[in-house]
Amino acid sequence: MEQLVSMGLAYPCYCSRKDLQQAVQAPHEDDDEPLYSGHCRPEVMVPGATLQDGTNYRFRVPDGETIRFIDANAGAQSFRAGCESADFGDFVVWRKDSLPSYQLACVVDDEAMRISEVVRGRDLLRSTARQILLQRALGLRTPTYLHCDLIRDDNGVRLAKRHDALSLRSLRASGYMPQQVIAMFNAESKS
Repeated sequence: MEQLVSMGLAYPCYCSRKDLQQAVQAPHEDDDEPLYSGHCRPEVMVPGATLQDGTNYRFRVPDGETIRFIDANAGAQSFRAGCESADFGDFVVWRKDSLPSYQLACVVDDEAMRISEVVRGRDLLRSTARQILLQRALGLRTPTYLHCDLIRDDNGVRLAKRHDALSLRSLRASGYMPQQVIAMFNAESKS
């Protein structure tokens, strides 16, 4: 984070707590980080700044740049950064409680663990574009990505661990036997 600030690539943001609360969690399709208004964005970024304690920071995306990558499952992807017709704008990278955002944490963790392939849900395609910008800014490798389709219930609602959807614990508590769980997922994969 200190590197991003000193290079003039991240700036202090004093926007609402609700907007920033979402930044530490993994984004998902229903409430992806909203396009930032640019309220705190300085007109000119000055390198050499230092990280201030107790301050939120946003990464300044290159306005109008299209981030392209090939996803091993979804194929060619492109997302436009930071303009009126953008897919995403400046995004939170650091919170005032000294926690990195989901985007920055993924990038740093992937590099630290020398991750070369990332497999995750299709709902995170836009996050991948954000992370590629961070990887470039920090001079880090970009892993290969594969975004798979999401598993949904009978009503089309995404099954997610944050809602305890189909955790082994909840399935056991509901009385499912291991063979039933295996059969359930085998049937789902064939449909």
